Amino acid sequence: MGDVLWEAIGWLGTAIIVVSMLQQRITRLRLINLVGCIVSLAYNLVIGVMPMVALNIVLAVIQVYHLVLLWRSRHDEGTYAVVTADARDDVVTHILHQHRDEIRQFNPGFRSTAESSIAFLVMKGDAVVGLVLAHLESDGTAVLDVDYVTPKYRDLTPGEFVFRRSGVWQELGVRTIRTAAGGPDYYPNLGFTARDGAWELAVSAD
Repeated sequence: MGDVLWEAIGWLGTAIIVVSMLQQRITRLRLINLVGCIVSLAYNLVIGVMPMVALNIVLAVIQVYHLVLLWRSRHDEGTYAVVTADARDDVVTHILHQHRDEIRQFNPGFRSTAESSIAFLVMKGDAVVGLVLAHLESDGTAVLDVDYVTPKYRDLTPGEFVFRRSGVWQELGVRTIRTAAGGPDYYPNLGFTARDGAWELAVSAD
């Protein structure tokens, strides 16, 4: 019975590692892979396959190392940058086309960039990790048309950087940020409050 149980645990570890490789979000991938390495480590230790024990120890250490780096950089203002653009720029058009299905899913009311007077790309190094489009109303309210982050970075904090720490909204003279109906569900975690079926954030003056 014990042999059957450990055999099942060994297969479970393998399955977890395979599942981890199917993840798009890098933090989730590393966390699931770490669990798989630990399960496989236990299995190989019990049956005495020391080369596999060593391999899983090394892989687990690598995953822990990169997870620590990811978590430490989550609130580092140097991690992300905002690059302003025109809503009709080719790069914006490319991103809208490349991710059109998900953008429609998260921003169901978005149809075109015709009314978007604010546009910027969220960058991590030389990689585009997000796109924000908005239109500015006369009272200084920026209404979000598109708020999109690529799958790999959704469990990190580009949203926190964009809305709380980038300073881009102050530079544009925005007083309030308001979401469109629908859209991502993470706004309360960024300090937005519910108002008239949408979410609003008062932009700090400093």
